[in-house]
Amino acid sequence: MIKDVIIKKLNKFKDERGWLIEVFRNDELKDQLKPQMSYISMTKPGVVRGPHEHEAQTDLFVFIGPGEFELYLWDNRKDSPSYGEAFKEIFGQNNMASVVVPPGVVHGYKNVSDKEAWCLNYPNKLYAGTGKKAKVDEIRHEEDKDSKFKIPLT
Repeated sequence: MIKDVIIKKLNKFKDERGWLIEVFRNDELKDQLKPQMSYISMTKPGVVRGPHEHEAQTDLFVFIGPGEFELYLWDNRKDSPSYGEAFKEIFGQNNMASVVVPPGVVHGYKNVSDKEAWCLNYPNKLYAGTGKKAKVDEIRHEEDKDSKFKIPLT
């Protein structure tokens, strides 16, 4: 496992009305991990997002479906005891989880289902800062054809 990455299996509580999933709890997150915004992204079947990393931002991804993502992580922090380690697992409707990805951990995912897949994210920093006036905190490895961080398209 990659140091500082937190994977929490999510439970679906069902009753006659439907279901409920606790995505995160304030009493379970350290202050520096508490969300500053949230968004939902939809990814079409076979499409890859990433890989990229952040210098200061921590992502809190939530994979509950519909669909399934193959999540890829690489520890790119030279001072980390798990530097150079890689991780891959499928998350989504059949393996619901939240995943905390700290700065310096390269990450990306691919929709491996035959339908659209959704990902929720609760990052601890605002995208492009207050008023969207700051530099975006992303190192986009997907734009480097020689990058060692690759997600297979097939």
